[in-house]
Amino acid sequence: MGPGPRTSRTVYYTATTLDGFLADEQDSLDWLLSQDIDHDGPMGYASFIDDVGALVMGATTYAWVLDHQQRTGESWSYTQPCWVLTHRDLPRATEDVRLVSADTAEELRAVHAEARAVAEAAGGKDVWLVGGGGIAAALADLGLLDALMVSVAPVTLGAGKRLLEGRTDLTLTRVERNRAFACLWYDVQRPG
Repeated sequence: MGPGPRTSRTVYYTATTLDGFLADEQDSLDWLLSQDIDHDGPMGYASFIDDVGALVMGATTYAWVLDHQQRTGESWSYTQPCWVLTHRDLPRATEDVRLVSADTAEELRAVHAEARAVAEAAGGKDVWLVGGGGIAAALADLGLLDALMVSVAPVTLGAGKRLLEGRTDLTLTRVERNRAFACLWYDVQRPG
């Protein structure tokens, strides 16, 4: 008899600099886009996104994606429903983008539960926390973040947007190399 149905997880899948920054002080990802990576290699995007049923995204990341699309002419690349945590008046990229606020732990739990239910209904797929070190830390504090998949680039910025804000205890489960990146898989330890 094979394994049972897959259970959805909430995964913070991202890249960081060696000194722990997601973006520079101007929210630029130029440091990332110039790195050598095999998109089909370890921690590759294509294999990761196949297991994603819903996205939760911070407003700064969402605004960066919209700006990037405007500059490049690319269209919204996600087919999964996306919850954007924001107070800003931002345009909706598609009908599947939900602009919501989550100021309290209860509101963040409710948004997470809705995204998790959608991912679970999609065959036990994962919720991808797309961006926001503050959001990742808040979910971890609430016991709602299951895993961290991070590609560490061989560059330092000295300042910018942090990978995680605050303390989060992790258990390293796997390490691989993808060209310029060290690929690290972690399970998030539950608070308390």
